[in-house]
Amino acid sequence: MNEKFVEIINDMADVLNAAQLKRLQEVLLKRLVKDEPEKKMISNQEYLNKFLEAKKIEGCSERTIKYYKVTVEQLLKKVLHPIRKVTTEQMREYLVDYQKINNCGKTTIDNVRRNISSFFSWLEEEDYILKSPMRRIHKIRAEKLVKNVITDEDIERLRDGCDCLRDVAMIDLLYSTGIRVGELVRLNRADINFSERECVVFGKGDKERRVYFDAKSKIHLINYLKSRTDDNPALFVSLDRPYSRLKISGVEIRLRQLGRKLNLDRVHPHKFRRSMATRAIDKGMPIEQVQKILGHSQIDTTMQYAIVNQNNVKAAHRKYIS
Repeated sequence: MNEKFVEIINDMADVLNAAQLKRLQEVLLKRLVKDEPEKKMISNQEYLNKFLEAKKIEGCSERTIKYYKVTVEQLLKKVLHPIRKVTTEQMREYLVDYQKINNCGKTTIDNVRRNISSFFSWLEEEDYILKSPMRRIHKIRAEKLVKNVITDEDIERLRDGCDCLRDVAMIDLLYSTGIRVGELVRLNRADINFSERECVVFGKGDKERRVYFDAKSKIHLINYLKSRTDDNPALFVSLDRPYSRLKISGVEIRLRQLGRKLNLDRVHPHKFRRSMATRAIDKGMPIEQVQKILGHSQIDTTMQYAIVNQNNVKAAHRKYIS
Protein backbone atom coordinates (compact mmCIF):
# COMPACT_ATOMS: atom_id res chain seq x y z
CA MET A 1 0.00 0.00 0.00
CA ASN A 2 1.38 3.40 -0.94
CA GLU A 3 1.43 6.42 1.39
CA LYS A 4 -1.62 8.12 -0.16
CA PHE A 5 -3.64 4.95 0.20
CA VAL A 6 -2.81 4.65 3.94
CA GLU A 7 -3.48 8.38 4.52
CA ILE A 8 -6.96 8.13 2.97
CA ILE A 9 -7.83 5.09 5.09
CA ASN A 10 -6.57 6.78 8.27
CA ASP A 11 -8.50 9.98 7.52
CA MET A 12 -11.74 8.05 7.11
CA ALA A 13 -11.26 5.70 10.08
CA ASP A 14 -13.11 8.01 12.49
CA VAL A 15 -16.24 8.40 10.37
CA LEU A 16 -16.67 4.95 8.81
CA ASN A 17 -17.42 1.65 10.50
CA ALA A 18 -15.36 -1.50 9.91
CA ALA A 19 -17.50 -2.76 7.03
CA GLN A 20 -17.41 0.63 5.29
CA LEU A 21 -13.64 0.90 5.75
CA LYS A 22 -13.22 -2.55 4.24
CA ARG A 23 -15.33 -1.56 1.23
CA LEU A 24 -13.35 1.67 0.86
CA GLN A 25 -10.14 -0.33 0.93
CA GLU A 26 -11.39 -2.63 -1.84
CA VAL A 27 -12.47 0.32 -4.04
CA LEU A 28 -9.15 2.13 -3.55
CA LEU A 29 -7.23 -1.02 -4.35
CA LYS A 30 -9.26 -1.48 -7.51
CA ARG A 31 -9.08 2.15 -8.70
CA LEU A 32 -5.62 3.21 -7.56
CA VAL A 33 -3.68 0.06 -8.23
CA LYS A 34 -5.27 -1.00 -11.52
CA ASP A 35 -2.74 0.88 -13.64
CA GLU A 36 0.28 -0.40 -11.71
CA PRO A 37 2.18 -3.47 -12.93
CA GLU A 38 0.28 -6.55 -11.81
CA LYS A 39 1.65 -7.86 -8.52
CA LYS A 40 1.99 -11.50 -7.64
CA MET A 41 -0.93 -12.67 -5.53
CA ILE A 42 0.19 -14.02 -2.17
CA SER A 43 -1.50 -17.24 -1.13
CA ASN A 44 -2.74 -17.94 2.38
CA GLN A 45 0.02 -20.51 2.84
CA GLU A 46 2.65 -17.95 1.84
CA TYR A 47 1.29 -15.54 4.45
CA LEU A 48 1.64 -18.28 7.05
CA ASN A 49 5.20 -19.07 5.96
CA LYS A 50 6.17 -15.39 6.23
CA PHE A 51 4.56 -15.21 9.69
CA LEU A 52 6.47 -18.27 10.91
CA GLU A 53 9.74 -16.84 9.58
CA ALA A 54 9.07 -13.61 11.47
CA LYS A 55 8.39 -15.53 14.69
CA LYS A 56 11.60 -17.48 14.25
CA ILE A 57 13.58 -14.24 13.88
CA GLU A 58 11.86 -12.91 17.04
CA GLY A 59 13.37 -15.82 18.97
CA CYS A 60 10.33 -18.05 19.47
CA SER A 61 11.16 -21.65 20.33
CA GLU A 62 10.68 -24.45 17.79
CA ARG A 63 7.87 -25.78 19.94
CA THR A 64 6.03 -22.44 19.88
CA ILE A 65 6.51 -22.07 16.12
CA LYS A 66 5.17 -25.59 15.58
CA TYR A 67 2.10 -24.73 17.69
CA TYR A 68 1.51 -21.57 15.61
CA LYS A 69 1.88 -23.60 12.41
CA VAL A 70 -0.57 -26.33 13.40
CA THR A 71 -3.16 -23.87 14.74
CA VAL A 72 -3.15 -21.56 11.70
CA GLU A 73 -3.00 -24.44 9.20
CA GLN A 74 -6.19 -25.85 10.73
CA LEU A 75 -7.82 -22.46 10.17
CA LEU A 76 -6.60 -22.20 6.57
CA LYS A 77 -8.16 -25.59 5.76
CA LYS A 78 -11.55 -24.05 6.59
CA VAL A 79 -10.91 -20.70 4.88
CA LEU A 80 -11.43 -21.13 1.16
CA HIS A 81 -10.99 -17.45 0.20
CA PRO A 82 -8.10 -14.96 0.63
CA ILE A 83 -7.24 -14.49 4.30
CA ARG A 84 -7.56 -10.69 4.01
CA LYS A 85 -11.31 -11.11 3.46
CA VAL A 86 -11.93 -13.01 6.70
CA THR A 87 -14.42 -11.26 9.00
CA THR A 88 -14.85 -11.18 12.78
CA GLU A 89 -18.15 -13.06 12.48
CA GLN A 90 -16.45 -15.85 10.52
CA MET A 91 -13.74 -16.13 13.17
CA ARG A 92 -16.30 -16.37 15.97
CA GLU A 93 -18.09 -19.14 14.06
CA TYR A 94 -14.78 -20.93 13.50
CA LEU A 95 -13.88 -20.90 17.22
CA VAL A 96 -17.37 -22.12 18.21
CA ASP A 97 -17.19 -24.97 15.67
CA TYR A 98 -13.62 -25.82 16.71
CA GLN A 99 -14.68 -26.16 20.35
CA LYS A 100 -17.65 -28.38 19.45
CA ILE A 101 -15.76 -30.64 17.03
CA ASN A 102 -12.72 -31.11 19.28
CA ASN A 103 -14.71 -31.12 22.54
CA CYS A 104 -12.06 -28.89 24.15
CA GLY A 105 -12.21 -26.69 27.22
CA LYS A 106 -12.07 -22.93 27.53
CA THR A 107 -8.33 -22.86 28.18
CA THR A 108 -7.58 -24.81 24.99
CA ILE A 109 -9.89 -22.72 22.81
CA ASP A 110 -8.37 -19.54 24.24
CA ASN A 111 -4.90 -20.79 23.27
CA VAL A 112 -6.21 -21.31 19.72
CA ARG A 113 -7.73 -17.81 19.76
CA ARG A 114 -4.45 -16.30 20.97
CA ASN A 115 -2.37 -18.00 18.27
CA ILE A 116 -4.75 -16.99 15.48
CA SER A 117 -4.91 -13.46 16.90
CA SER A 118 -1.12 -13.27 16.79
CA PHE A 119 -1.19 -14.29 13.11
CA PHE A 120 -3.75 -11.63 12.13
CA SER A 121 -2.02 -8.95 14.25
CA TRP A 122 1.18 -9.66 12.33
CA LEU A 123 -0.69 -9.37 9.01
CA GLU A 124 -2.04 -6.00 10.16
CA GLU A 125 1.36 -4.75 11.32
CA GLU A 126 2.87 -5.73 7.96
CA ASP A 127 0.05 -3.90 6.09
CA TYR A 128 -1.22 -7.10 4.46
CA ILE A 129 -4.66 -6.42 5.96
CA LEU A 130 -6.31 -3.21 7.10
CA LYS A 131 -7.58 -4.49 10.45
CA SER A 132 -7.35 -7.80 12.30
CA PRO A 133 -10.72 -9.60 12.49
CA MET A 134 -9.63 -10.86 15.93
CA ARG A 135 -9.58 -7.41 17.58
CA ARG A 136 -13.12 -7.72 18.91
CA ILE A 137 -12.73 -11.35 19.99
CA HIS A 138 -11.52 -11.07 23.56
CA LYS A 139 -9.86 -13.48 25.94
CA ILE A 140 -12.02 -16.47 26.78
CA ARG A 141 -12.17 -16.63 30.55
CA ALA A 142 -11.89 -20.09 32.05
CA GLU A 143 -12.63 -21.17 35.59
CA LYS A 144 -9.46 -20.86 37.63
CA LEU A 145 -8.71 -24.13 39.36
CA VAL A 146 -6.15 -24.47 42.12
CA LYS A 147 -3.62 -26.86 40.61
CA ASN A 148 -1.86 -29.41 42.75
CA VAL A 149 1.79 -28.95 43.60
CA ILE A 150 4.48 -31.46 44.43
CA THR A 151 4.78 -31.91 48.18
CA ASP A 152 7.99 -32.57 50.13
CA GLU A 153 6.78 -36.14 50.63
CA ASP A 154 6.23 -36.54 46.87
CA ILE A 155 9.78 -35.34 46.18
CA GLU A 156 11.21 -37.91 48.60
CA ARG A 157 9.16 -40.64 46.95
CA LEU A 158 10.34 -39.54 43.50
CA ARG A 159 13.98 -39.57 44.62
CA ASP A 160 13.59 -43.04 46.13
CA GLY A 161 11.80 -44.25 43.01
CA CYS A 162 14.66 -43.26 40.67
CA ASP A 163 16.87 -46.09 39.47
CA CYS A 164 19.67 -43.91 38.09
CA LEU A 165 21.75 -40.94 39.29
CA ARG A 166 20.69 -38.83 36.30
CA ASP A 167 17.01 -38.85 37.21
CA VAL A 168 17.68 -37.91 40.86
CA ALA A 169 19.85 -34.96 39.76
CA MET A 170 17.27 -33.90 37.18
CA ILE A 171 14.37 -33.96 39.66
CA ASP A 172 16.31 -32.01 42.29
CA LEU A 173 17.44 -29.37 39.79
CA LEU A 174 13.91 -28.86 38.47
CA TYR A 175 12.48 -28.63 41.98
CA SER A 176 15.05 -26.24 43.44
CA THR A 177 15.48 -23.88 40.45
CA GLY A 178 12.00 -23.82 38.89
CA ILE A 179 13.51 -23.73 35.40
CA ARG A 180 11.52 -24.64 32.29
CA VAL A 181 12.09 -28.06 30.74
CA GLY A 182 13.38 -26.34 27.58
CA GLU A 183 15.97 -24.52 29.70
CA LEU A 184 16.94 -27.76 31.46
CA VAL A 185 17.78 -29.67 28.29
CA ARG A 186 19.84 -26.76 26.91
CA LEU A 187 22.13 -26.70 29.95
CA ASN A 188 25.77 -27.69 29.51
CA ARG A 189 28.22 -28.87 32.15
CA ALA A 190 30.10 -25.58 31.76
CA ASP A 191 26.97 -23.61 32.74
CA ILE A 192 27.06 -24.98 36.29
CA ASN A 193 28.89 -23.05 39.01
CA PHE A 194 29.11 -25.50 41.90
CA SER A 195 30.91 -23.17 44.31
CA GLU A 196 28.11 -20.57 44.06
CA ARG A 197 25.37 -23.18 43.50
CA GLU A 198 24.08 -21.35 40.45
CA CYS A 199 23.75 -21.82 36.70
CA VAL A 200 23.05 -19.69 33.65
CA VAL A 201 19.98 -20.59 31.60
CA PHE A 202 18.57 -19.19 28.37
CA GLY A 203 14.82 -18.66 28.56
CA LYS A 204 12.18 -17.54 26.09
CA GLY A 205 13.59 -15.29 23.40
CA ASP A 206 17.09 -16.48 24.38
CA LYS A 207 17.04 -14.23 27.45
CA GLU A 208 19.87 -15.10 29.79
CA ARG A 209 19.34 -15.31 33.54
CA ARG A 210 20.93 -16.80 36.64
CA VAL A 211 19.14 -19.42 38.74
CA TYR A 212 20.15 -21.06 41.99
CA PHE A 213 20.01 -24.61 43.33
CA ASP A 214 20.18 -26.13 46.81
CA ALA A 215 22.81 -28.32 48.49
CA LYS A 216 20.98 -31.57 47.66
CA SER A 217 20.95 -30.67 43.98
CA LYS A 218 24.67 -29.90 44.11
CA ILE A 219 25.54 -33.29 45.65
CA HIS A 220 23.33 -35.24 43.24
CA LEU A 221 24.65 -33.34 40.20
CA ILE A 222 28.26 -34.00 41.22
CA ASN A 223 27.53 -37.71 41.76
CA TYR A 224 25.80 -37.93 38.39
CA LEU A 225 28.58 -36.16 36.47
CA LYS A 226 31.24 -38.34 38.15
CA SER A 227 29.39 -41.43 36.92
CA ARG A 228 29.44 -40.24 33.31
CA THR A 229 31.94 -41.83 30.90
CA ASP A 230 31.03 -39.78 27.82
CA ASP A 231 32.49 -36.45 26.67
CA ASN A 232 29.18 -34.82 25.64
CA PRO A 233 29.13 -31.21 26.94
CA ALA A 234 25.38 -31.49 27.68
CA LEU A 235 24.45 -31.58 31.36
CA PHE A 236 21.85 -34.32 30.88
CA VAL A 237 22.23 -37.08 28.30
CA SER A 238 20.48 -40.33 27.40
CA LEU A 239 21.30 -43.42 29.45
CA ASP A 240 22.41 -45.46 26.44
CA ARG A 241 24.91 -44.92 23.67
CA PRO A 242 25.58 -42.62 21.90
CA TYR A 243 24.74 -40.61 25.08
CA SER A 244 23.08 -37.79 23.16
CA ARG A 245 21.65 -34.65 24.74
CA LEU A 246 18.37 -35.34 26.49
CA LYS A 247 15.35 -33.89 24.69
CA ILE A 248 12.22 -32.28 26.13
CA SER A 249 10.16 -35.34 25.22
CA GLY A 250 12.69 -37.58 26.98
CA VAL A 251 12.32 -35.64 30.24
CA GLU A 252 8.52 -35.62 29.98
CA ILE A 253 8.30 -39.35 29.31
CA ARG A 254 10.67 -40.23 32.15
CA LEU A 255 8.80 -38.11 34.71
CA ARG A 256 5.46 -39.50 33.57
CA GLN A 257 6.79 -43.05 33.97
CA LEU A 258 8.05 -42.28 37.47
CA GLY A 259 4.73 -40.75 38.46
CA ARG A 260 2.76 -43.77 37.27
CA LYS A 261 5.16 -46.15 38.96
CA LEU A 262 4.67 -44.36 42.30
CA ASN A 263 0.95 -43.67 41.76
CA LEU A 264 1.50 -39.89 41.86
CA ASP A 265 -0.95 -37.65 40.01
CA ARG A 266 0.25 -36.01 36.77
CA VAL A 267 4.01 -35.68 37.23
CA HIS A 268 5.40 -33.40 34.50
CA PRO A 269 8.22 -30.79 34.27
CA HIS A 270 6.02 -27.71 34.67
CA LYS A 271 4.61 -29.07 37.92
CA PHE A 272 8.09 -28.73 39.46
CA ARG A 273 8.24 -25.10 38.29
CA ARG A 274 4.81 -24.33 39.71
CA SER A 275 5.68 -26.08 42.99
CA MET A 276 8.91 -24.13 43.41
CA ALA A 277 7.17 -20.80 42.76
CA THR A 278 4.27 -21.59 45.08
CA ARG A 279 6.66 -22.73 47.81
CA ALA A 280 8.76 -19.55 47.49
CA ILE A 281 5.73 -17.24 47.67
CA ASP A 282 4.24 -19.27 50.51
CA LYS A 283 7.43 -18.83 52.53
CA GLY A 284 7.38 -15.07 52.06
CA MET A 285 9.68 -14.44 49.08
CA PRO A 286 8.71 -11.11 47.44
CA ILE A 287 6.78 -11.68 44.22
CA GLU A 288 9.25 -9.50 42.27
CA GLN A 289 12.10 -11.85 43.22
CA VAL A 290 10.08 -14.91 42.24
CA GLN A 291 9.40 -13.20 38.90
CA LYS A 292 13.15 -12.72 38.41
CA ILE A 293 13.94 -16.35 39.24
CA LEU A 294 11.27 -17.68 36.88
CA GLY A 295 12.24 -15.31 34.07
CA HIS A 296 8.76 -13.83 33.60
CA SER A 297 8.57 -10.55 31.68
CA GLN A 298 5.15 -9.77 33.21
CA ILE A 299 4.45 -10.02 36.94
CA ASP A 300 0.86 -11.07 36.15
CA THR A 301 2.27 -14.38 34.93
CA THR A 302 4.06 -14.89 38.24
CA MET A 303 0.89 -14.06 40.17
CA GLN A 304 -0.75 -17.17 38.72
CA TYR A 305 1.50 -19.21 41.03
CA ALA A 306 0.51 -17.26 44.14
CA ILE A 307 -1.61 -19.97 45.71
CA VAL A 308 -2.04 -18.85 49.30
CA ASN A 309 -1.83 -21.53 51.97
CA GLN A 310 -4.94 -21.40 54.16
CA ASN A 311 -2.88 -22.09 57.29
CA ASN A 312 -0.83 -18.97 56.55
CA VAL A 313 -4.03 -16.94 56.15
CA LYS A 314 -5.17 -18.14 59.58
CA ALA A 315 -1.79 -17.32 61.17
CA ALA A 316 -1.75 -13.87 59.53
CA HIS A 317 -5.26 -13.12 60.78
CA ARG A 318 -4.25 -14.01 64.33
CA LYS A 319 -1.12 -11.88 64.01
CA TYR A 320 -2.66 -8.75 62.50
CA ILE A 321 -6.38 -8.86 63.37
CA SER A 322 -7.16 -11.09 66.37
